[in-house]
Amino acid sequence: MVVASHDLPAGIVLTADDVKVEKWPSGAALPESFSKIDDVLKHPLLYPVGEKQPIFGPDLAEEGSGLGLSAKIPEGMRATSVRSNEVVGVAGFLYPGSHVDVLATFSVSGSANSVTQTILQDVEVLTAGEKIEPDPQGKPQTVNVVTLLLNAEDSQKLLLASTQGTIQFVLRNSADAKKMTVLPTALNQLVPVSSPEPKVEDEPAKRPAASDDNDGVEVIRGDARTVDKF
Repeated sequence: MVVASHDLPAGIVLTADDVKVEKWPSGAALPESFSKIDDVLKHPLLYPVGEKQPIFGPDLAEEGSGLGLSAKIPEGMRATSVRSNEVVGVAGFLYPGSHVDVLATFSVSGSANSVTQTILQDVEVLTAGEKIEPDPQGKPQTVNVVTLLLNAEDSQKLLLASTQGTIQFVLRNSADAKKMTVLPTALNQLVPVSSPEPKVEDEPAKRPAASDDNDGVEVIRGDARTVDKF
């Protein structure tokens, strides 16, 4: 009977490494089981199967049906994809099953000031590129597209943010599900603008103190000097 050679998660497309044939009592045959490995290869797995558990017909989708990813989407949730690069993808350390916060940077209407805001918290990465399972060796890999598991409302937020500015993923501990209230950060908080110092007007020229003496006119006649007072 065809059984799982190791624990198999839902959504994968079965390969020869995922299954093997185990001896099974002929008097205990199970309905809808398989006796040949070729009968299950290239079929997407709809439900998780534990190691050495038999593979049954209802566990499999049609070959080439493309149901590998959709089988991993719980009811009420959506798989939403956004473009990625080495920076957005946390330098290649995003894997299926990782949890991230999503930050968006955009310009506020009517202002030249840019703002960065955490728009989503504790979001699960559903796929990284075309992979729906983590790399067993944990090697970083830059991917072009990252698919997140979101509800319908958060899907709209993510797509709107991706059209209005740039987005960045922040990797978080998968065991940390705590959500925080995070205020937006504006550009002027990073580069404070100093207010100009008030201009000091020149003080008016001081008039000479009035003399107690009466004003007079000095008259010079040759070597003689006289002062005529009024």
